[in-house]
Amino acid sequence: MNLAKVRNIGISAHIDSGKTTLSERILFYAGRIHKIEDVRGGGDGATMDHMELEKERGITITSAATSLEWKEHKINLIDTPGHVDFTVEVERSLRVLDGAILVLCAVGGVQSQSMTVDRQMKRYKVPRLAFINKMDRTGSNPFSVVKAVREKLGADAVLYQLPIGKEDNFKGVVDLVEMKAYYNDGEKGETIRVEDIPADLKEQAEEYRHELLEAIAMYDDALMEKMLGDEPISNEDIHKITRKAVIEQAFTPVFMGSAYKNKSVQPLLDAVMRYLPSPTEVSNYGNDPAEEGKKVKLEPDANKPLVAMGFKITDDEYGQLTYTRIYQGKVEKGGSYFNQRTGKKERFSRLVRMHSDKREEIDTASAGDIIAVMGIDCASGDTYCSEPNYISLENIFVAEPVIKMSVTPKSRDNTDKLSKALQRFRKEDPTFHVFTDDETNETVIAGMGELHLEIYVERIRREYGVEVQVGAPKVSYREQGQQAFSFDHKRKKQTGGSGQYGHIVGEMRPTTPEDREAAGETKQKGSTELTFLDKVTGGRIPKEFIPAVQKGFDEMMEKGPLAGYPVVGLTVELQDGSYHDVDSSDMAFKLTARECFRENFARMKPVLLEPIMKVEIECPESFQGSVVGQVSSKRGMIVETETNGGVCKIIAEVPLSETFGYSTDLRSQTQGQGTFTMELDKYAPMPSNLQTEIVEARKKEMAEA
Repeated sequence: MNLAKVRNIGISAHIDSGKTTLSERILFYAGRIHKIEDVRGGGDGATMDHMELEKERGITITSAATSLEWKEHKINLIDTPGHVDFTVEVERSLRVLDGAILVLCAVGGVQSQSMTVDRQMKRYKVPRLAFINKMDRTGSNPFSVVKAVREKLGADAVLYQLPIGKEDNFKGVVDLVEMKAYYNDGEKGETIRVEDIPADLKEQAEEYRHELLEAIAMYDDALMEKMLGDEPISNEDIHKITRKAVIEQAFTPVFMGSAYKNKSVQPLLDAVMRYLPSPTEVSNYGNDPAEEGKKVKLEPDANKPLVAMGFKITDDEYGQLTYTRIYQGKVEKGGSYFNQRTGKKERFSRLVRMHSDKREEIDTASAGDIIAVMGIDCASGDTYCSEPNYISLENIFVAEPVIKMSVTPKSRDNTDKLSKALQRFRKEDPTFHVFTDDETNETVIAGMGELHLEIYVERIRREYGVEVQVGAPKVSYREQGQQAFSFDHKRKKQTGGSGQYGHIVGEMRPTTPEDREAAGETKQKGSTELTFLDKVTGGRIPKEFIPAVQKGFDEMMEKGPLAGYPVVGLTVELQDGSYHDVDSSDMAFKLTARECFRENFARMKPVLLEPIMKVEIECPESFQGSVVGQVSSKRGMIVETETNGGVCKIIAEVPLSETFGYSTDLRSQTQGQGTFTMELDKYAPMPSNLQTEIVEARKKEMAEA
């Protein structure tokens, strides 16, 4: 395989910019498929959207890989989702790619997810071209899109084509390097017709070509000198300098067309060949396990020791399929290689080249290739090498989940199937978390958004035949006493043989920082632990019984008397008491403490505390007023707002119970452009009217149980 003629590229964009439609046209023109299917509108659905759910909803859920050939070049292509809920699919695809096409809508321009994708491309240092799609739509304006790319993405973006006609009348493009007009002929636009530039566009084309030359002259001194000396500049020079500037990730050439109307896709493929790097032109580094912080450069050489990354995992009826990018060396069918994380040697029983969900068996693959391996058990992001402890590759960035819901099978018989499904999805998707809530004993799933979790619930139903009940998880509240109470509690029981005698005197009060300091504790926010102060003097209670008193109070704090939630922030100061030589024991003093808590905690006027989340919202400045208003309506308190470059950042404290469904509310309020993240900040008392509702509901629930 001639590595100089290989391209590993991805297609990324905001929702509904036409990524999958563009992929379909690329596959058709490269001869990989023989019939164009569309994302929506019956038929078999687009090739890269192979899941039933993707076809039904007309959205991409998982990234799909394929390979094709174009003008003696081999392209490994990955089509990625646009929804922020499936952001890990974009993340892990960009991690292993050498170049990308950023697709922008000619009407929508730079949208919120375009910015997220741009950040991801910069994080993994991926060179890119931009393609302005949907040029046939009413309101399309490529010039304003380029302006937005410069302003919002901070990219040095320059037009390499001009449109011929606009909106419904979009006919083709003018190539500003070759200075020719390109039209698509034939039923599916398969034939490219090259003509002279229409007379009415000649002047504009000259002007934009001059702009293009001025832009790339910034990357090459020799070209700058030629321009100053009015010397002729060859097209080869332009291609060469553009390629260099793109590979340095400094420059973004912009192309345009309409994938749906089969216009101007082939010139984009030519640009991929010309300007995006081959595996030999990209620097990839691994971490040396022998020396912390030391980076080792990987060589795309088939004869060196193997270094490969399993970047995506899928499970199906044939077992686990691991999508793998080979950075160095080669893999062979039946060969054994070391997982650098576990140290285990694993056999690569079968190697396949993917074409969406179809597979083509191969015997060997080498540096620069993207393939899939069957028969290995690994996690997403694992590195494989031909030697143990050789090199580990930097893992994929995984965002924390922002939303949770509980899932319960409708039929008890399906518990095992549900468990199997959840374990599989957790392994495939690092942003999908599964855990059991200790307090409510529910199975809770967490993910990047409501759509994310909704899709998994639907997949559990279809792929495993399990009907599940979905509920918002019950918020885990806390109980805390509000005022101090002095106790003097005596337990005296005589039941034949030795009796039980315990007597304790002291104070129960809300914990203060001074109490914690006196107890020598450093506690986390929302800690359920007890702060216990032993102030007994003169042996009034023998030292050996004091831990039993502490244990008695500690055990009672697991379930408070108000609504059965854990008690927090309680200080017990033990000051005095008495004992009996025969009837006192550890058990007697422990039971005395339990009784004391049960009878007296209500006198501390306890309240319910609710978890308060620190929420960070980003939205366009124009929506600031309505977003702030909505946060206030959710009992939220605005902590800080700041505006930068038309984007408003709002930091607020909002009760967890009010955040369910918020991602949908925010998106609908901001036309899909608002995003938010949240984390637990503290616990705070609830309003009394809401507390009464929660306590009543909890009592009813406990009575039913």
